[in-house]
Amino acid sequence: MQNSSDVVVQPLNVLLANPRGFCAGVIRAIDIVERALELHGAPVYVRHEIVHNRHVVDRLKNKGAVFVEELDEIPADAPTIFSAHGVARSVQEAAVARGLPVHDATCPLVTKVHVQGRRYAKGGRTLVLIGHAGHAEVVGTMGQIDAPIHLVSTAEDVASLPIDPATPIAYITQTTLSVDDTRGVIAALGERFSDVLGPDVSEICYATQNRQTAVRDLARRSEALIVVGARNSSNSRRLREIGDEIGVPSYLVDDGAALDPGWLHGIDTIGITAGASAPDDLVDSVIAAIAALRPVTVTQLDGVEENVEFTLPAALRRPAAGTTE
Repeated sequence: MQNSSDVVVQPLNVLLANPRGFCAGVIRAIDIVERALELHGAPVYVRHEIVHNRHVVDRLKNKGAVFVEELDEIPADAPTIFSAHGVARSVQEAAVARGLPVHDATCPLVTKVHVQGRRYAKGGRTLVLIGHAGHAEVVGTMGQIDAPIHLVSTAEDVASLPIDPATPIAYITQTTLSVDDTRGVIAALGERFSDVLGPDVSEICYATQNRQTAVRDLARRSEALIVVGARNSSNSRRLREIGDEIGVPSYLVDDGAALDPGWLHGIDTIGITAGASAPDDLVDSVIAAIAALRPVTVTQLDGVEENVEFTLPAALRRPAAGTTE
């Protein structure tokens, strides 16, 4: 009779998506908060979560960042940071009126969308924004452009737009939507309207597209998929949805503590990726949680190498080596 202690547990193959986790815009936003703390000392005030991840926010809180939703929660003269998602012009103007020293952590790719929208509006086109109602980036974008903006999320929304089909229109997109996410909506706009302009495919957020392309490859090689990211992170939720669409059981977790051992039953290979606002140590915590249940082998898949870096605001840049302030 075989002793239960002699039962061999089958190793689990863990496949890691590449790329995954932090994008350049998120790295820049976190750096801005940390540099502001170095420059001003604690506390510094951040309007809205700097990025959509509880762990990141908590770590910055522990360093002295205070997160608020409205400017009137910020004391007079306190260092103020706008989140990576961007803010409406009314928020910027209110900060100026109060004399708040502001460091803007808006992702440069989000700012690019604002500039595109203004250019299209100045050219006399009716603007359509492809995005999710209520998302912080969408709220900021709609408040950055001095023209009416029609928000659509799906191809079905296009049919109900109160715009004459002969009207020249232009579309802009929420950066956490990929080319694949927006393709159907853009096609519907082209079918309904005779004169449509929009950004080139190459101008859509590289990080969103790269992570979605990587997760499709990952999901096809895996029997289950774990996405590390926050539930209020649009891009993380979308990664999990892609796994579901491919037909793989897919789960969104904050960290390793959320792992359900039942997800590992009867499978030999599991894929792990992370949203653009999730640090890689959270992926490590998921792997550690799995390894506590079964022996693992970890393999990182080949993928696109991302070399994008965004510069910090001038006031927060450290002097080059060998120079003085």
